[in-house]
Amino acid sequence: MKKANAVVAIILMLTFLAGCDVLEQARQVAMLSKCEFKLSSVDQLRLAGVNIQQVKKLSDLNMMDAAKITTAALSGGSLPLNFTLNVEARNPNATTAGMTRLDWILFIDDIQMVSGVNEQRVQIPGNGGTGILPLTIGIDLKQALKGKSGDAIANFGLNLAGAGNKPTRITLKAKPTIMVGSQTIAYPGYLTIQNEFTSN
Repeated sequence: MKKANAVVAIILMLTFLAGCDVLEQARQVAMLSKCEFKLSSVDQLRLAGVNIQQVKKLSDLNMMDAAKITTAALSGGSLPLNFTLNVEARNPNATTAGMTRLDWILFIDDIQMVSGVNEQRVQIPGNGGTGILPLTIGIDLKQALKGKSGDAIANFGLNLAGAGNKPTRITLKAKPTIMVGSQTIAYPGYLTIQNEFTSN
């Protein structure tokens, strides 16, 4: 009888703790809706495998790297642009906010480039705390910019690096999501994230 009572007590305790976890996640959803987001930086910017992080024009590159980009731009293959886009979230609430998934759509110069999903869990401390969500981006510029000349496509990629690490020409549409128990709760609509903090 004592063993049966002990098992019941353990089950009730585990149920209570699971309920507390669900309540905690639900609270983090509410806090997330009040967070502010901005594009913090662009890192590891590479065009056709060439590091162009600080490059403003083709003539800034050595002959071998310039030839590699030019050949890729003019050939029948792809012209890959790869970088890490760091999204910064700021939490003005008194308590922690969190997300378990971020669906995103990337625009450069108002042209939709690529979309994706990041399933890295992020928690953002309260009282003005911040968290960084790095998004790994890969774009085939030839596919994204169909109809443009090879030179125009190559220059588009290089121009992205023209402002250093500041993502001034990038806009991200994002929908944060969090799991509450077995239910997925998504942010209503998409946030528009640029290089200034916004909660819109």
